[in-house]
Amino acid sequence: MYKLIYFSSQSGNTQRFVEKLNLGAIRLPIDADTTTPTPEAPFVLICPTYADGYGRGAVPKAVIRFLNNPKNRLLLKGIIASGNRNFGCLFALAGDVIAQKCQVPVLYRFELAGTDQDVLRVREGLQKFWLTL
Repeated sequence: MYKLIYFSSQSGNTQRFVEKLNLGAIRLPIDADTTTPTPEAPFVLICPTYADGYGRGAVPKAVIRFLNNPKNRLLLKGIIASGNRNFGCLFALAGDVIAQKCQVPVLYRFELAGTDQDVLRVREGLQKFWLTL
């Protein structure tokens, strides 16, 4: 049963964060030609932000492709977003975009590969969040 699905680019920041969570997760493929997973249970999506200086392109294309499937959108229950604070108001923008379009809450935002404190907060927050569904 999937509970976390994430996208990580070749930089690997999001993947390092997910590995530190040690909760088990399914990675969305980077390659557009690779089949995306089909979740069978509610999940939280962890997504980095790749916007230009104007906020365009915030959500990675692989995530858009995955969420274009209505079944996947239906099972999405929350978003955890990452980004780089150097981009100011665009920090973790992908989370806001996905939350608005899919009508789910942004559960947390972290920078780059996250800190130990971020990992602890996300683990605790997810435990509580799953109990509310």
